[in-house]
Amino acid sequence: MWQGRQNKTTEDYFLAGRSQHWVMVMFSIVATETSVLTFVSIPGLAYRGDWSFLQLAFGFIIGRILVSFFLLPTYFGKGVVSIYEVLGERFGTGIQRLSSGVFLVTRILADGIRFLATAVIVQVLTGWSLPVAVLVIGIVTLIYTVSGGIRTVVWVDSFQFILYLSGAIIVILHIFSQPDAIPSGFIADLMHEGKISIFRFGNDIFTDPWLFWPAFTGGIFLSFASHGADYMMVQRTLTCSSLRSAKKAMIGSGLFVFLQFTLFLFAGSLIYIYLGDIELGKDREFAYYIIHELPVGLRGLLLAGVLSAAMSTLSSSINSLASSTLRDWMRKDVDLKTARIVSILWAAVLIVIAMVFDESDKAIVEVGLQIASYTYGGLLSLFLISKLPGQFSSGSLVLGLIASFFSVFIAQQNGIAWTWFILLAIIVNIAVVFLSQSVFSRRHDS
Repeated sequence: MWQGRQNKTTEDYFLAGRSQHWVMVMFSIVATETSVLTFVSIPGLAYRGDWSFLQLAFGFIIGRILVSFFLLPTYFGKGVVSIYEVLGERFGTGIQRLSSGVFLVTRILADGIRFLATAVIVQVLTGWSLPVAVLVIGIVTLIYTVSGGIRTVVWVDSFQFILYLSGAIIVILHIFSQPDAIPSGFIADLMHEGKISIFRFGNDIFTDPWLFWPAFTGGIFLSFASHGADYMMVQRTLTCSSLRSAKKAMIGSGLFVFLQFTLFLFAGSLIYIYLGDIELGKDREFAYYIIHELPVGLRGLLLAGVLSAAMSTLSSSINSLASSTLRDWMRKDVDLKTARIVSILWAAVLIVIAMVFDESDKAIVEVGLQIASYTYGGLLSLFLISKLPGQFSSGSLVLGLIASFFSVFIAQQNGIAWTWFILLAIIVNIAVVFLSQSVFSRRHDS
């Protein structure tokens, strides 16, 4: 509420007067992309397997470098609030609204259902009922998001990032503080068992997502798309005072994400040694340690970390949904009160989605979490095509977008590794756009 006093216009509310320090923005990006699913499942990967997840994280760094040099200069050069305004300027308002619509649907489903998964974990740790967990997280997040706008979201995200990263460090230090819990040669033992191996090579590169080339390539294009074409991520960098600061925040976030994953994987490996490889429910290893091994005070700090990871994603989603709605679908000169009302409406939608879908409805959850794989490639393609010379009709662009969605669906049905989906969608989209454009041009000429 104190920070909210600085919001005089909707641009202040959505871009914080373009005055945020790049370090805070960097932490905010990392916090936004880190959900509770990451918080609890990454240690579980190390507990049950190895550290091959880091292959994906290597790709994340490269993907953000591509965003910094190919897309951020355009966004800053045109001074946009919503990145889809770039597409509107190049291809017309129809394509701007279509791309914004794809973003809105992606965020509503992916974040609404991620919110549900978060509430399930909070339910396990607190004993609250699922509706209570959803409402508590949703209402508290809504209050500070609507009160302060993106300025508050960035600052609170930064505190939350520090808090949940401290969670991993607390677990690591707590395990080492236990007498005789960890043998002196534990690193050699883990290496001997292959528990900390990072790189995997093999011949099934099109069907196994965790071999090096599909994981590394998938990481590059997942990061390129999510941090370059998904407004929720890009919005943070637009709050920076300059392009140089935005680039530092973007590339730095890739390095910090890598550090974060390494810490959580290390925690998972230590829990594996400490508990003696006992059989635990999938993705419940970290939660099990928090509940059964940590003393009361530390358990409370870790619970705060879980809630932090949940709220940082939700708050960012609420603000970016409202911003895209106003800039891409309504008049640009709407007042601050309207911006806050739209934020409240989107928060209500996300809460309703989390309430309506049952956690046991695996098909819905899978669709929610996989939807980004369907849409990211198509969205990124539009931005890449916008940088190419020549004219493109709305019809060919829409056709390319639809073809990219279907290509992912077909690849999924045929067992292709998900790490190839975004690259495949980009190739199909661009190919169909050029083919259909040449057909339209010939018809027009004749």
